[in-house]
Amino acid sequence: MIYGFLGNVGNRTLTAMAGLSHASRLINETIYWLFAGPLKKKGFRWTSTVDQMVLIGYEAVPIVSLISLAVGVIMALQAAYQLRRVGALIYVADLVGISMTRELGPLLTAIIVAGRSGSAFAAEIGSMKVAEEIDALVAMGLSPIKFMVVPKITAIMVMLPGLVLISDFVGIAGGFLVAVGSLNLNFERYFNQTANALVLSDVLSGLIKGLVFSLIIGFVGCHQGFSVDGGAEGVGLRTTRSVVTCIFLIILADCFFTVLFYLFG
Repeated sequence: MIYGFLGNVGNRTLTAMAGLSHASRLINETIYWLFAGPLKKKGFRWTSTVDQMVLIGYEAVPIVSLISLAVGVIMALQAAYQLRRVGALIYVADLVGISMTRELGPLLTAIIVAGRSGSAFAAEIGSMKVAEEIDALVAMGLSPIKFMVVPKITAIMVMLPGLVLISDFVGIAGGFLVAVGSLNLNFERYFNQTANALVLSDVLSGLIKGLVFSLIIGFVGCHQGFSVDGGAEGVGLRTTRSVVTCIFLIILADCFFTVLFYLFG
């Protein structure tokens, strides 16, 4: 029994080390093709990058906006429930504005993008691996990292912070709708309160989180795609695993940066 337990631990450790080794090679080659490749005139796939920007960013705007608006409304109503007791309804503006820009905007956007794009990365690359299209690229002397990973990583690094800004704005607008429509707060007073509560570092901290989350989603999705083995079942397994891993790492990273910004912000 003890041998079986130790063998199981050993196998899981070796699998985890092999995964980390593959992920580190993926990151290393991506950095090369992202920065050194263009400088050495080895080309950059601009058309594919723009296509990925449309898929990751433009097509996600409606769902990001809708969820952010709903969260802004919910936060304003929940804050009003407590603040009304002490006659401080105007501070709904502070709570909604700071929470959206520093925390909820980047977190909600990253989870949505992980579900839409992270899973799509894993499914696309995994399907190509099952169909041996990646082996065909290698046989022709082409880098799968350059052709499939670099456009995705570049696009998500640009679009996710942009989506975070949209989420911030729409979430604050949701709080404004509740304040003016239900709490009888004056538009100008609510706007001034929000403007006075927010500082540049609130928005910047959210954008930094968005950039880090984009790297997590991009590399996890691509890594899971390259790790597919078997057939369609393997693609489904890795696609699911990419979403779960992304959300887990995003929340860990969010916790880390929140503590960091609290201590040094």
